[in-house]
Amino acid sequence: MLDASSGSPAVAQLLDCVGQQLARQATGRAVISGESALRFRVTQVDLVRAPPGDPRELTLGLALVPLSISSVLMAAVIALLLGFRPAWRQIIELAIVSATAGLGAYLVVQGFLDMLPQEHWATRGALSLTVFAMAATTAGLVALIGAAGLGLSAALMIFVGNAFSGSTSAPQLLPAAVDHIGQWFPPGAAANLIRSTAHFHGNGASSYLSVLATWSLLGLAAIIIGHHAPVRFAAMASTG
Repeated sequence: MLDASSGSPAVAQLLDCVGQQLARQATGRAVISGESALRFRVTQVDLVRAPPGDPRELTLGLALVPLSISSVLMAAVIALLLGFRPAWRQIIELAIVSATAGLGAYLVVQGFLDMLPQEHWATRGALSLTVFAMAATTAGLVALIGAAGLGLSAALMIFVGNAFSGSTSAPQLLPAAVDHIGQWFPPGAAANLIRSTAHFHGNGASSYLSVLATWSLLGLAAIIIGHHAPVRFAAMASTG
């Protein structure tokens, strides 16, 4: 049986248990039918192993929670505590902070823990894009509806997004519909994108990249609308 524990150790372990159970059942039926010398055995071949220091692949899932929190807080600092700036300045600040935060997260997870072994530049980009998608969405909601947008973004990114992401196990092990919903939020898409770049050379990453890009564009559009739309949104009310 072929599997890849780096994709999801929980799924790999489940498949191994199912394979061993099927082998025992087949052997039992062979004994009953008179073929007592016939024995079945399932051999597990792990094509892409999880990092030795994190065989359960928990680091990535646990890292997404503080990454989500920091993304929301960074956007709040830029949009609220420093005052509403022109849209273009706010966007530039978000891009700079996101790139820095993504690099910092990479240095911690890979530099100290050695959990992201492949495609280093792509993985850094994935981490930075993850931060940018969540931060831009937060800043956009704040620009539209003010402080309530901060609470809404925190609920979506931190509580709903991480809970539905399946990052510590696998989306397929979540209840029906929840697994699909979670992959449309930045934390769920980010977990799969980073696994793809760090362990599978980017294979299958396009759909998750599209999700993060969509959230980023929607966030940027919300920032621009909040500052320049004919309707008086929170950003325009704050600046005058």
